[in-house]
Amino acid sequence: MTTSFDLARLIEIVTEEVMAAVGPHGRPAQCGCHSVLYECCPDRLHGVLAAGATRLGLHASGGPAGEVSSMIDHTLLRPDASRADIETLCQEALDFRFATVCVNPTWVALAASRLRAAGVGVCSVVGFPLGATTPDVKQYETRRALFDGATEIDMVINVGALKSGDLFLVERDVEAVVGACRERGALSKVIIEAALLTDEEKVTACTLAKAAGADYVKTSTGFAKGGATAADVMLMRRVVGAEMGVKAAGGVRDLADLQAMVAAGATRVGASAGVRIAREAAGQPQAPMLPPRAGSY
Repeated sequence: MTTSFDLARLIEIVTEEVMAAVGPHGRPAQCGCHSVLYECCPDRLHGVLAAGATRLGLHASGGPAGEVSSMIDHTLLRPDASRADIETLCQEALDFRFATVCVNPTWVALAASRLRAAGVGVCSVVGFPLGATTPDVKQYETRRALFDGATEIDMVINVGALKSGDLFLVERDVEAVVGACRERGALSKVIIEAALLTDEEKVTACTLAKAAGADYVKTSTGFAKGGATAADVMLMRRVVGAEMGVKAAGGVRDLADLQAMVAAGATRVGASAGVRIAREAAGQPQAPMLPPRAGSY
């Protein structure tokens, strides 16, 4: 069993390795333009990590304490979702006052038109679900989703690059999306796909996301071999500190699941079972729980 000391030492070791790999001695001379087309600012990541990697995200509270619905991204990312399904999702978000609806890019404009005046955000996904597109493509996808009305972006890291040890590509990948979000005042969440990573890789991914200035780290797409676990959320919280958001997604099916994630350190939860969770929190009767469909959160 991993102890608190073991975890702290793991974070320390991995942070040192990340600094060595992408710090000022690990990159060629670079410009200061921050464009994903060039290799920029060699001292930026090293400086953040050397300061203790405490770069702060924004809006990490997940909503007022005690309001379960305000912590939920009400999610529908199935490829067979229809226009009618998305309209139902939006109406449920209005009825229960969820933080956002989370939809594929093709549905952002529709969701935004339904929710723009109601104080419910629209979250979209980028590089989803594999994370295997290039940084410039992810940046364009982000800008298009924001143009269509998204207020939050959940991007998937390049998992293969991380596992190959190409930390600079991972950082540039995240920065491409974070920078586009920052230009429009939108929130950025970085999906690390924890089920595919070792603990060392989870620490590395979270450290790079923080260094790039992301607002949240997120556990899962819901499309991999596993979803959120309390252990992963706890580890991610330890890495990013107290003031950056952590989103748990994948397999959060009821109020007990949500409470476990919050206890572990989550400040936002992605769930396709948002209505069930909200009703359970309000003490309302529940319909029998159906088995999750492939690709559901």
